[in-house]
Parts: sequence; structure tokens; C-alpha cells
Amino acid sequence: MNTNEPIKDASKLGTTKMLILGLQHLFAMFGATILVPILVNNYFEGEGLSIQVTLFFAGLGTLFFHFCSKLKVPAFLGSSFAFLGGFHTVANLNTGIFKNMTMGEKLPYACGGIVVAGLLYLILAVVIKMVGIKKVMKYLPPVVTGPIIICIGLSLAPSAISNASTNWPLAIIALAVVIIFNIWGKGMFKILPILMGVLISYGCAIIFNALGMTNADGSAILDFEAVKSAAWLGFPDFFICKFNISAILVMAPIAIATMMEHIGDMSAISATVGEDFVTNPGLHRTLVGDGLATSISAFFGGPANTTYGENTGVLELSKVHDPKVIRIAACYAIVLSFIPKMADIIGTMPSAIVGGISFMLYGMISAIGIRNVVENHVDFTHSRNLIIAAVILVSGLGFSDGLTFTVGNTDITLTSLAIAAIAGIILNAIIPGRDYEYGDPEPYRFDKEGI
Repeated sequence: MNTNEPIKDASKLGTTKMLILGLQHLFAMFGATILVPILVNNYFEGEGLSIQVTLFFAGLGTLFFHFCSKLKVPAFLGSSFAFLGGFHTVANLNTGIFKNMTMGEKLPYACGGIVVAGLLYLILAVVIKMVGIKKVMKYLPPVVTGPIIICIGLSLAPSAISNASTNWPLAIIALAVVIIFNIWGKGMFKILPILMGVLISYGCAIIFNALGMTNADGSAILDFEAVKSAAWLGFPDFFICKFNISAILVMAPIAIATMMEHIGDMSAISATVGEDFVTNPGLHRTLVGDGLATSISAFFGGPANTTYGENTGVLELSKVHDPKVIRIAACYAIVLSFIPKMADIIGTMPSAIVGGISFMLYGMISAIGIRNVVENHVDFTHSRNLIIAAVILVSGLGFSDGLTFTVGNTDITLTSLAIAAIAGIILNAIIPGRDYEYGDPEPYRFDKEGI
């Protein structure tokens, strides 16, 4: 087996190796996926989202997405951070029917708003199906999608630094192990750099903790208290969402951001594995899968789902592009949702390890964006392309807290990536220049005058 070549059919590796590869994707998504319910619990004073429900719908949503996309797209759907601002707003609603509600009573209405947000994906999917992908992609050329993919990776960079800074020795060990196995690893080890980074650095964490070492803030490197009190088996705490126009107006507009992120992620995954998923199975199918996965999750008390860049980074590092491996990881997530103790054991993984590995994963995503620009021959000697890319990069990285505006009595926040995508699409549409033709082998041949 030449591990320098992408592996499209992981079944050739054997069942055991496929199961191990699935674990690698599980570790990649786990930290960020459970962080969303942890943060939402803070907003709702301990009466927020369940980690078990979140894991269940991350797995189920991923499987549903794969079904909708004809089992072709190697994407994992984890918790979306884009809706955190909406959760915070709903938690602080204190007028109308929300005036005398407890935090736990408000949560179903926030989820109801997410259900509507997910259904908005279907509208865009119908538009794409009706007018055709070429007309839609005319507004999403590589000069727009490339810089957006770069922003997806770089916007995550502060998170990597923040996590790594809790314990730099552990973070450096994790990063070093990933690099060593990716470059010098042989056979199976070469396609498992993330898993090896997690296992070896976690082993070091156990040793450091036994020696009495602590994190930078003085806290213990490992804390197993939650594991001791957790049950081995437990049914996820599902509940049915509720609908209110105020909560819907808070949550639904966030779909503008997440739909733009979805398009960027599909471009990133396509560039990573060298296949055009925007055309086959089609952006309309992936949007339906993502949107319905989000609505189903929220209907039963889970967070919104979104395609995960972390797992795209794993695809690039491991060179295993078979969607079956992602589906194995999804099954793991579902099983874990019924085993609270096991989920808590994985949850003891120090933030520094996540940070060290994220150095590689997030950087890989941005590198994919650069490759997308280069392979599509985007010519930056022309001012038009420079202007579009420049505005996207500054918007995507500069609006770190997003942009909040008020509609009626409701605050709506657009994420930095949504702002970048909207700005790029508008500039590409209004600045004069040769129209981009999707599928043209030379999409940026300017006329003699150029720009």
C-alpha cells in the first residue's frame, strides 16, 4: 500500500483498521461538539443542552447527511457554534411569554427557532435545483470560496492557541507526535497521526499528573471526578421543542451564516479529496442533509449541526477519503450518547492536547483554501481579484465577535464567516470583469483591458 496516495476504499484496509480510523474522526470532533452544550448550559444556568443528546444527534445527523448526499461526501456533522449568540439572547428574553419562565422553560423555544433555521436550507436547495448549479456557482467562484476556506481555518486559530496555552508541554508533544507519524510513519501508523497524537500525549498527561504537575493556571491536568459519578448506561434526555415568533426571529436569521459556511465547507471537502461534491451529489442535496439534520436535532432538544472543518483536516492528514470511515465515527457518537461514563472519560482529555492537534488541523484547512485558489488559476495581478479576496480575509478575521443589529426588538448576529461570504458574493457580483463559468478549465481569462 502506497500511503502517499489517497485511499478511496477503506475496506481494503480491513475491518479492524477501519474501526480505528473511525476513532480518529471521533476524537477530532469530540471536543468542539461537546463544548457547545457546555457553553449553552452556562447561558441557561445549568438547564441547557444535554451532552448525551448532542452526541446522539451529531451521530444521527451525520448518518442522515450521508444518506441525503448519496453516501458520497466524507463529512461529519457536529455542533454549530454559530447559534451560541442566539441561545444567549433567548436565555435573556424577559418580556411577553418569557417574562416569568425558568431557564429550562426557555430552552425549547430556542430549539424551535433552530428547527425553522434548518428548514431555510431547503429553500436554498430548491433554488439551486431549479436554476442549476452553474448559475448559482457564478456567484461563488474560487476567488470567493478560496479566501472563505482560508478564513474558516484561520478563524479557528485563536481557539487552538487558547487551548494549547493551558499546558504548552502537552500541546507541543501532541503536535510533534502528529508531525512525526504523518511524515515518518509507516503503513497504518501513517494514516493515524491524529489518533497517535491523542493517545501518546494523553499517556504523557497521565504521567505528568502522577508527578504532581499542573496546568498553567494551577489546575489539575486530569480530573476524573465526573467520571466516578457518571453512570455506565443512561438514556439521552430528549425533549420536544416549542415555537414562538420572538425566538424564531432570533434563531432563524442565523441560517444565513450557516448556509454560507456550508458552501465553504463543501468547497473545502471537495478540494481536499479531489472530487466535485458541489456538482455530484450536488449542493442541493448536501444542503438538504445539513438543514434537516439540524431541524431534527433541535426538534428533540439538540443543537444545530454543521459540517466540521476538524474532520476535513483529518481527511487531509490521513489521506483516507472513504465516507464509510466517517459513518463509523457517527456510530461511535451514537453509542457514546448512551454511555455517560465513557463520554466523560473522553471528556477528561486535556484542552492542551486538543490545542496541539488543532495547530495542524486548522492550518490544514487554510492550506486547502490556498490550494483551491492556486489550482483554479486565480490571477491576483488583477485588482478585481485582489479587492474581493482582501475584503473577504479582513471581514472573516476582523469581525471576531460578528456583527449585531436589531430587527424590531430582536438582536441578530452575523458571524464573521457569514459577513465575509456575503461581502465576497456582493463584490464578485458588482465589480466589472469577466463572469466566472463553473467548470471552465480557465475560469479567469480576462479580456485585453482587464481590471
